[in-house]
Amino acid sequence: MAPQSHVNPHSAAFQHNQRSYGALLATLRERMVWAVRGGGEQLMQRHIARGKLPVRERIDLLLDVGSPFLEISPLAGWGLYNNEVPSAGAVAGIGLVEGQHCMVIANDATVKGGSFFKETVRKHVRAQEIALQNRLPCLYLVDCGGAYLPEQDQVFPDWGHFGTTFLNQCRMSAEGLPQLSAVFGGCTAGGAYIPALSDEAIIVEGTGRIHLGGPPIVKAAINEVVDGETLGGAAMHTRVSGVTDYLAADEHQALAKLRQIVRHLNLPPVPPSPQSTPREVLPPRFDAGEIPGIVGTDLKLPYDVREVLIRLVDDSELQEFKPDYGATLVCATAHIHGRPVGILANNGVLFSESSVKGAHFIELCNQRHIPLLFLQNITGFMVGTEAERGGIAKHSAKLVYAMATARVPRLTVLIGGSYGAGNYGMCGRGFAPHFLFAWPNSRIATMSPEVATTVLTELRKGSLKGHSGEAELAELARETTEQFTRQSDPYYATGRLWDDGIIEPSQTRDVLGLCLQLVAQATPRAAGPSPVFRM
Repeated sequence: MAPQSHVNPHSAAFQHNQRSYGALLATLRERMVWAVRGGGEQLMQRHIARGKLPVRERIDLLLDVGSPFLEISPLAGWGLYNNEVPSAGAVAGIGLVEGQHCMVIANDATVKGGSFFKETVRKHVRAQEIALQNRLPCLYLVDCGGAYLPEQDQVFPDWGHFGTTFLNQCRMSAEGLPQLSAVFGGCTAGGAYIPALSDEAIIVEGTGRIHLGGPPIVKAAINEVVDGETLGGAAMHTRVSGVTDYLAADEHQALAKLRQIVRHLNLPPVPPSPQSTPREVLPPRFDAGEIPGIVGTDLKLPYDVREVLIRLVDDSELQEFKPDYGATLVCATAHIHGRPVGILANNGVLFSESSVKGAHFIELCNQRHIPLLFLQNITGFMVGTEAERGGIAKHSAKLVYAMATARVPRLTVLIGGSYGAGNYGMCGRGFAPHFLFAWPNSRIATMSPEVATTVLTELRKGSLKGHSGEAELAELARETTEQFTRQSDPYYATGRLWDDGIIEPSQTRDVLGLCLQLVAQATPRAAGPSPVFRM
């Protein structure tokens, strides 16, 4: 039977949703301009005057012509440091180089000299995590001032700080995942280890420098006066120290050399398999541009998530599992850009029935080697006496367990609210999905501002009396609502790298298609039996 849509694009509700969501998209696009502008026009012109290319131009020249570039967390740093660290001072993402998918990690020297802030380190580490999980070579375009010293306690001593980036480089190299660097500017202190720990390194003459301690540190430490070029210039490191392997006359030559190295990596071809060879791709029968009019911006207003799904999947075809049971969780197999996927999408609060249904469906996908896609719009699991007596704690745990132990790749998109344990059951960031993206209408917190305000004021009421107590309760309610509203905002989340980026609904199908291609070619089929237990 042909798929059907019950959406009326001419209705007043649809038109209202479309307009309100359009305002969210305008905000997202405006903030993306902030992300790509780097340190601003003045610093960009100074950078170019030194004979250096803007960071995104370097990436464009490195990638194959026409290659897509899946950028990771472009809005990292938003709302922090007075918005003076666009994109956390680094660009990271996946693109094709000589026909191979590669992770590119590139410093933006126009932003605080390419120094590493806490969010820069987190972005660098996250990019390496994705590269390791998806078996991708790492290409480092280095123009790095090392750690941002005023934040040294946030970037230097702990797990997940600067040292972890070097641990990841060493371990990926040991596993046969190439680590390649091109040095375009100064690499000081910890920044020096990025090229030093690479399998092969290129350096640009005249601008590239590498030194564990720059001239001021050398003078302070051993009272030696030396200029930067003598201490760590490109010619010295290529001809004398051997720290770098190739000397490039300019940035264009360095990028061409990096492409040449990738061409001769002798990486194994992707073996043919049902997952890595997509079937004929038929686009959705319904327009993804209608999704904003369906979902709107008011998370309290319900909609049928199937209307979203048929605008994302090939030919709008869904094979729904248990359609008449546990209706608040839609489970269906489909294809996106020709690749199989098992979808779990919220259609309301999760009851025991929907939790058990989800666990069962995950086991089926596990057995059939089908990647999982979680579309989150969830207030949480059902609460109350009846739910507790029905075993909601036990049944929700079954969903969490099945999701956490799934041996197939997992992808997550926040398409609405992501609250409480519902975030966990639907594969939130804490459960390490391969990729996690958010829509601009999404919200993420332990609970909604309204619920949090009710909970905290009810807890305080018992200890307060009189008129002064009422005033204190009103102030507590105001503060709680403001805090939860601010902290659940998607830009608050993406600025702190709680996701891999905010994407538009109309981009979601293509983003997921690329992600499914990456996980399909990187994930071998799990060995051993994979039984299905009907929970």
